[in-house]
Amino acid sequence: MSTRCRAWRPLVAVVLAALLAGACTRGREQGASPAPSGPPGSPAAPAGGTTASPELRLSELAVPDGAGPHDVAPARGGGIWFTAQAGGYLGHLEPGSGAVTRVPLGEGSRPHGVITAPDGTAWVTDGGLNAIVRVDGTTRQVRRFPLPADRGDANLNTATLDGDGVLWFTGQSGVYGRLDPRSGRMHVYDAPEGPGPYGITTTPGGDVYYASLAGSHIARVDRTSGRATVIDPPTPEQGARRIWADSRGRLWVSEWNAGQLARYDPAGRQWREWRLPGEHPQPYAVFVDDRDVVWASDFGANRLVRFDPATERFATVALPGPAAAVRQLLGRPGQVLGAASALDRLVIVQTGT
Repeated sequence: MSTRCRAWRPLVAVVLAALLAGACTRGREQGASPAPSGPPGSPAAPAGGTTASPELRLSELAVPDGAGPHDVAPARGGGIWFTAQAGGYLGHLEPGSGAVTRVPLGEGSRPHGVITAPDGTAWVTDGGLNAIVRVDGTTRQVRRFPLPADRGDANLNTATLDGDGVLWFTGQSGVYGRLDPRSGRMHVYDAPEGPGPYGITTTPGGDVYYASLAGSHIARVDRTSGRATVIDPPTPEQGARRIWADSRGRLWVSEWNAGQLARYDPAGRQWREWRLPGEHPQPYAVFVDDRDVVWASDFGANRLVRFDPATERFATVALPGPAAAVRQLLGRPGQVLGAASALDRLVIVQTGT
């Protein structure tokens, strides 16, 4: 693990400085740079600002008052899982009837993230319980996997399953970890630059990357050793919040502080960045749909933003209320799903697939 390289005092000998600088680069990917295709963000927004796409239709689904839904995930049979962070349970909503099933996770639960495994199991990162929670997709049986006693208050955030079915997760207090669902064995690692690990994703090749909000970087996790290698975006202090992989293994990042959408291509180790339209964009969630179209939630304008990498053009979808607070996006073919935390609603965009 490494920390950021620091400037050495002028009195330090040249040879010693070179050796120390070399040591300081360990654990940080070298040579990553912006793609040579013009200034970052210059081609992003169409002339005149944003466009409204007639194919994008947003609908709302109510969840119980006080639920405070944070994350969503598509469930089997067309249902939707959602974490009721304020309510302390995992919810399952049937869009056809609007019926909600509450799955209690335990006293003190404050669930944050949820993902769905191929077998229909829901996996929850629960900051209140400081545990990873498994919920059977059919029986709703709950099993908790607490973090080790010396890893209290990890501020658990998000999870992903790698190519071998191992679950990886992040904790904003400065940790990331792995849980083998077959054996129940868990390992927790210190993040190389302290607090910040937030979003996490798996590429089609099975590689795991996370984004660090406080650290303003992304990191690649070696699935064998658990070691994380830091990769810096071109914009300093950009606030990399969430991260998602497209079908080609490129990583899309929501840059909260900078108001930008970024893309990192591991094959060429190159970055591109596009500023979202509007005066004060704040991209929170990012998700790539089945057509490799990129979606983000913009807190600054209270809307969803659709970005087509092929044309480098944006389109927007207005969200309900003055501040819906959509913190995470996921989806299934033809649909993008989100949770409007401030409104106790889920939102669905029909993408026309």
